[in-house]
Amino acid sequence: ISANVYITEAWLTNYNGIYRANVVLDQLEKNGSIITDATLRKRLEAEAKFLRATYYFDLVRWFGKVPVITAPVSVADAITIPRSPVTDVYTLIISDLQFAAENLLEVNAAVDKGRATKYSAKGLLALVHMTRSGPTYNIEGPGLGLNEWSQAITLLNSIIDSKKFSFLPSYTNIFSYANENNAEVIFDIQYITGSSPVLGSTFAWLLVPDAYFQSKGKAVQGGLTIRPVAETLMNSFETGDVRKPFSIQPGYVYNGVSEPRSFFVKYVDLTKVPTNRLDWPINFIAQRYTDILMLKAECILHGASGTQAEVDAIVNQVRTRAGLTTPVSDVTLPQLMAERQKEFVAEGLRWHDLVRSGLVETVIPAWIATEDLQKQIQPFQKNYIIYPIPQSEIDVKGGIYTQNSGY
Repeated sequence: ISANVYITEAWLTNYNGIYRANVVLDQLEKNGSIITDATLRKRLEAEAKFLRATYYFDLVRWFGKVPVITAPVSVADAITIPRSPVTDVYTLIISDLQFAAENLLEVNAAVDKGRATKYSAKGLLALVHMTRSGPTYNIEGPGLGLNEWSQAITLLNSIIDSKKFSFLPSYTNIFSYANENNAEVIFDIQYITGSSPVLGSTFAWLLVPDAYFQSKGKAVQGGLTIRPVAETLMNSFETGDVRKPFSIQPGYVYNGVSEPRSFFVKYVDLTKVPTNRLDWPINFIAQRYTDILMLKAECILHGASGTQAEVDAIVNQVRTRAGLTTPVSDVTLPQLMAERQKEFVAEGLRWHDLVRSGLVETVIPAWIATEDLQKQIQPFQKNYIIYPIPQSEIDVKGGIYTQNSGY
């Protein structure tokens, strides 16, 4: 498994981003005086540090201990740098995000849309504090068992109190191709179509089988087979929940052959399929306002300042938008996480939610028992909460890395 291409990609892609951020920071230090606007220099530094923190947060959540590199280094030097303790990785992440929160703009000009803002830095920093507060599982992973829920909720409240963002009344409109950069979006990855070089996205079709596009008279996209949605998730949606039909396609028929299994189509607009499969025009929302509200509810349930009534109000606001008319009360942490699963389905948050909340130890074994009909999945182990270090990295580093336990 340590040779898995996706694991290797998770490592290399983030370190490529870190290298580029470090180059920018290095050049600002050496040659920044050519930028006469001191505020702009600070903003550019803050943007680079925000991105570096984003990449390191990905790495620490996936791999635990990783090398901390804060300047451009040669290949020869890079292979001599050992992995740093998780606490040291977090020290850099928090420092970078605090600097970003202090020096980024509250709102960017239209020409700078897509750049990080003060609030995207605060939102990520809040999630860092919450992740550090999760259980350790007795592994060297992202959870440190700290009690930083109050630090997190202070940051979340500052985003809410800013009134710069709002809760859209329509769930589907959040992801509309005609409504990008809407009031829900705190930070997103910008894509455009029809440019040269190609600057579009591919994520829209990653979980969609090609035969589905063919059944709709569209060109194949990625040559992927079906990634079926778990029946436990399908069955968790209540009647009338608009998030289910919008996010999930319940099978299809192509060339007379029926495919009954469901799959995610949350980001697919069949009227917008590009001629180049690498050139989809839809942005990827990395932070949105509903997440900020639900993270606040999570902090309250962990003892941060707030009331059960506030938690219930947040969850019911989300449910009402989803078309559910029956209110809930006395929402617990497992119930909140179950609601987050449906709200953020196919947005890449579920695994980290389970790890941060401690529910991964019960939810994943139950999921395996229900869904693994062919008995292909290894039994759950705490060590599997983080990835193995890519074998290629261990080999090239000449023994200075020790593989994560369990692999």
